[in-house]
Amino acid sequence: MAKKTFLDFEQPIADLETKIDELRYVQNESAVDISSEIEQLSKKSQQLTKDIYSDLTPWQITKIARHAERPYTLDYISEIFTHFVELHGDRHFADDLSIVGGLARFNGTACMVLGQQKGRDTKERGLRNFGMSKPEGYRKALRLMKLAEKFKLPVFTFVDTPGAYPGIDAEERGQSEAIGRNIYEMAQLEVPIITTIIGEGGSGGALAISVADQVIMMQYSIYSVISPEGCASILWKTSDRAQDAADALGITAHRLKALGVVDKIVSEPVGGAHRDYKRAAAFLKRALGDALRQVGDLKVKDLVERRYDRLQSYGRYTDTKVASK
Repeated sequence: MAKKTFLDFEQPIADLETKIDELRYVQNESAVDISSEIEQLSKKSQQLTKDIYSDLTPWQITKIARHAERPYTLDYISEIFTHFVELHGDRHFADDLSIVGGLARFNGTACMVLGQQKGRDTKERGLRNFGMSKPEGYRKALRLMKLAEKFKLPVFTFVDTPGAYPGIDAEERGQSEAIGRNIYEMAQLEVPIITTIIGEGGSGGALAISVADQVIMMQYSIYSVISPEGCASILWKTSDRAQDAADALGITAHRLKALGVVDKIVSEPVGGAHRDYKRAAAFLKRALGDALRQVGDLKVKDLVERRYDRLQSYGRYTDTKVASK
């Protein structure tokens, strides 16, 4: 079994898990039966995890969303979809590996699925550019969505990126135009679009594939106009105050659900999705099925109008008149 990676606030859990592993080693290497002690400590660890995860701060949730062992797009595709055939390239410049996508089946229904993919090890992270897409990545995503529209296939997108790549080469090839074009085209795409925020939903890099009829958010994911570090650097000229920025930004699933930005929150296994991929995927699959049923049978005109009204509803405010003296 692979060694778990614990975050700083999970240290009490890590200490208990270390004791449990030591006792299991002793039991395997000797004739002493200490299964009852192991079971007792396991229950204690489970309860401690529940207690810690019941009162997380936005900054702690940010750390979970970025956890290196958290399931990525390809993990969810392998667990939720069948007959996946990956498609490559934007037909303009190159194949951006930070975005993966292709044809698949969801509960037997043909569909298009795409999303950002980070990397597990140093080599893959370099190839995937840490999930930060360049213009060719967004143009590949748009090509796949237009292909889905041509064949009347629903589109599932998975968001997990710190943000669009800010490099000079990306700017030279029209980064902002590519993101803006995707938002424009997705707003009027004539097939259902269902987006899930599975990790980080960062800035325009997330928006470029998340204009949808239904937006779902995993319990310990984040969705924001800017990263907490970036916000802190702008407001306080130091990224050291990222925790304060996370508190102020309202980046957590429950906060965004209350604001009407997301439609549904998908619960994760105790300790986060990285603790149990299959269970997390099962929860998400059920939510995706419910979302598709809600919008799958709408007429094209109603679907597009509903999506437009949804976009227009963002940023609601109450206008109060100031009493004149």
